[in-house]
Amino acid sequence: MDWLIDYYNWRIVSQYTGQFATGLANTLIAAGASLVLSVLAGIPLALARMSPRAAVWRPVAGYVQFIRSTPLLVQIYLVYYAVPMLVPGAKGWSEMLLGILAMTLHHAAYMSEIIRVGIESVPRGQIEGAKACGMNYHQRLRYVVLPQAFANTLPPLLGQTAVLIKDTSLLSLITVFELVAAGVQMNSDRIVPTESFLTIAAGYLLIYAVMLMLSRGVSLWLAGPAWNAR
Repeated sequence: MDWLIDYYNWRIVSQYTGQFATGLANTLIAAGASLVLSVLAGIPLALARMSPRAAVWRPVAGYVQFIRSTPLLVQIYLVYYAVPMLVPGAKGWSEMLLGILAMTLHHAAYMSEIIRVGIESVPRGQIEGAKACGMNYHQRLRYVVLPQAFANTLPPLLGQTAVLIKDTSLLSLITVFELVAAGVQMNSDRIVPTESFLTIAAGYLLIYAVMLMLSRGVSLWLAGPAWNAR
């Protein structure tokens, strides 16, 4: 195994296992919290975007366009510096919390558009059938529209989730100790860029592999027992 040390010194990496474990855990926390919050925020945003009232959909459309037209890094810095100044009690918020807030605000806009397309893809007959069964608006959303919308938009949701996970690397710029920060620290201490950044890449590949397995399980669950029996 000594020849491997010439290309990838795993002995040095092993000395930083604790830092990489902490960075990986913080990356998972930031990504997981941002994903859940952005999807939860994306649902009402998508419904507001579909509203026939201009006073409702225009602000949401403006918000989405602002998010799309400005870099995520700028949005992170705006949240990091502006929120503690403008929001009462926010001065004590941690960098992780502010980073999650910035990630949520950014990805909620994209999630809302994906969910909106998914809602619009639900056949009109399904909604009319739910009305005929006596379901009210909220029941139709919960039992008919949203499950089908998520099933129809699972591939783009998965793609946006992958983007979200990679975007957590920018949180290192506001001193969040995540996976990239752990690798940068090792490189700063030992000057081993190959080992540092290959380890970072391996960590993100591991997260993505787990995400693919989870998404497959969700896909099979949404497909139902009839499809799984094939």
